[in-house]
Amino acid sequence: MHVLRPQFRIEEQRALEFAAHRGFGVIVAGDEHGPRASHVPFVLGERGGQVIVQIHFTARNPLVPLADGTRRFLLIVAGDDAYVSNDWYASRDNVSTWLYEAVHLSGVAHLRDQGENRDHGDALLAVSEARLPKQPWDLAQMEPGKRESMLAAIRVVDLVVDEIEGQAKLNQHKSDADHVAVANQLARSDETGHRRLAHKMQALRPGLGYDIP
Repeated sequence: MHVLRPQFRIEEQRALEFAAHRGFGVIVAGDEHGPRASHVPFVLGERGGQVIVQIHFTARNPLVPLADGTRRFLLIVAGDDAYVSNDWYASRDNVSTWLYEAVHLSGVAHLRDQGENRDHGDALLAVSEARLPKQPWDLAQMEPGKRESMLAAIRVVDLVVDEIEGQAKLNQHKSDADHVAVANQLARSDETGHRRLAHKMQALRPGLGYDIP
């Protein structure tokens, strides 16, 4: 990831928290045909002092054989984004831009034994179900034959993270007046993600004259 400015950089621990909260991203690796990518849910954990991203693919996914213990994978975790028009700013002659948050986690990928698929399924469901306002569902509630058939159809991969990069481009380099003007515009948007960015911009510089509910 090319961090555009130092003030946009997300500190590593906060980047990991951001990724864990999102729990969904894009895995990218390359083979002789070029880049391969898949959209995947994931669980973030730690083993032996190392950050581990645990993901799964269908057994026939071309990324599976690439998880050979030597090849590097990249996980891209994106947050909200928003286009900003140049006439939203309080000052003149700004350039239209795009605000966003994103984290990149990269490292060597290792294919896990299929006997560990159930542990992965349980961990992924525990994290995902905890986000919902209901009694958590788990694999124990599934008919055993169906459950084992589904688990046998996936392959679990551990991405051992050795590089953590994050960027939150939220107009930190602009004046207070420009920062407030853009945040106010985003807060009036019909897009939920735009309004979330507005609140994050407000949190970066509290106490200014925002029109944000």
